[in-house]
Amino acid sequence: MTSGQRRFQPRKQPKQVRAELTRRRILSAAADVFADYGYAAGTTNRIAERARISIGSLYQYYPNKDAILVELTAAHLDAGLALVQKRRDGELPESLEDTLRLFVRGAISNHRGHPQLLRVLCEQAPRTAQLMELMHAYEASSIAFTRELLDRHPEVRVEDKQTAARLVVTSVELLVHQLAADPDPIDVDRFENELVAMLTRYLTAAGP
Repeated sequence: MTSGQRRFQPRKQPKQVRAELTRRRILSAAADVFADYGYAAGTTNRIAERARISIGSLYQYYPNKDAILVELTAAHLDAGLALVQKRRDGELPESLEDTLRLFVRGAISNHRGHPQLLRVLCEQAPRTAQLMELMHAYEASSIAFTRELLDRHPEVRVEDKQTAARLVVTSVELLVHQLAADPDPIDVDRFENELVAMLTRYLTAAGP
């Protein structure tokens, strides 16, 4: 591992319960600080103060705020992967529209906690090899599952279901990310209804 790669890695992997709790306090504090102050002003001093630990203790776990931001972004992607797997393992509605609504609602829920933090994660997090791998895994898993759903539903009229699956996944991700992080809030119910209607019409419209 190069020195450049190490700057984005945690320094300490907790092995005891107390150390793990401290790590979680740092991440929770960092999420609040980045949400409140943004990336530039979200300093390690502010993070340590919010976590109620010394700056020296923080540096035992993370070499800088970039490493903390990378771990927060990875956790966000892991949550998305877990949501896809949960849907895969669970019962799904019979209708295409209700299935799309389930996924849109899940994506919105996964992005509503800290809209300003989401903006920092999307725009400022370093694109490390670890994050790129997680992003590709999340995208591939989402597209594969969506393709399975499109193959299963007789209502779907698009001919190229693989491309359609990619368009659905990308549309939901980009629109939810954009609007969840937008400083001008949008009515969540209206957004959900419009996005579900748009995707349903696209997938069920007869070809030329």
